[in-house]
Amino acid sequence: MKSVAVYNIKGGVGKTSTAVNLAYLAARQGQRTLLLDLDPQAAATYIFRIRPRVKGGGERVVRDRKPIEAAIKGTDFDRLDLLPADFTYRHMDLMLDRTKRPTHRLQRILEPLAADYDLVIMDCPPSVSLVSENVLRAAATVLSPIIPTTLSVRTLDQLTDFIATIRHRPRLLGFFSMVDRRKRLHRELVEQLPQQRRNIAGTAIPAQSLIEQMAAQRAPVPHFAPRSLAARCYERLFVEALAGRPLPAVALPGGVSGPTPG
Repeated sequence: MKSVAVYNIKGGVGKTSTAVNLAYLAARQGQRTLLLDLDPQAAATYIFRIRPRVKGGGERVVRDRKPIEAAIKGTDFDRLDLLPADFTYRHMDLMLDRTKRPTHRLQRILEPLAADYDLVIMDCPPSVSLVSENVLRAAATVLSPIIPTTLSVRTLDQLTDFIATIRHRPRLLGFFSMVDRRKRLHRELVEQLPQQRRNIAGTAIPAQSLIEQMAAQRAPVPHFAPRSLAARCYERLFVEALAGRPLPAVALPGGVSGPTPG
């Protein structure tokens, strides 16, 4: 079972939209996929029309009081399941701290699911915490969406340093999210940094109102707008990030580099 975390220290950078769309694309491709919602805001849970309430709350999941399989819910899409979040997850650091080997708890929780799923994608809250340490130890790949600004790129450097402090070091891949082609800095960073740094994907996700409509549509972009630019960008990110195949960049409208249309 492959494990992927969508994580950034900062909030509001497109983590949930990335996790939701990539999970949908993996399931559409035929992979048995589990989306693990770890954010107390439960946005991924909401998008997939799952009631944002876990019986027994986060304590049940963390303390292993009942099999984790009992908390997993099916979605409207074949081969795509969800482990929902609820507001009790805001206390997850405290819950983890009361367990044995608290930095490895999430990894142990996921182990029994290896026979049932090909891929687990974790939608992570923005923080540097015991939860994030668990995520980094449980994930084989960490996808980090970053807005094309100097400070946002700096958070990728901070995350790189953070990963260097743990024994298990997942593959880290940053990618530009919420790219606004009208801004010169966005254009420059999206064009230049993937050529300068190996840990930044060539695929960029544009800033589009269509992505914001996911909450209203209660569905992933490739499902309700399959021919849109946003859908094609997520499809290319899926190939580059999860298949590990670098893709050539082309100019999006307005001069912003992006994925070659498939």
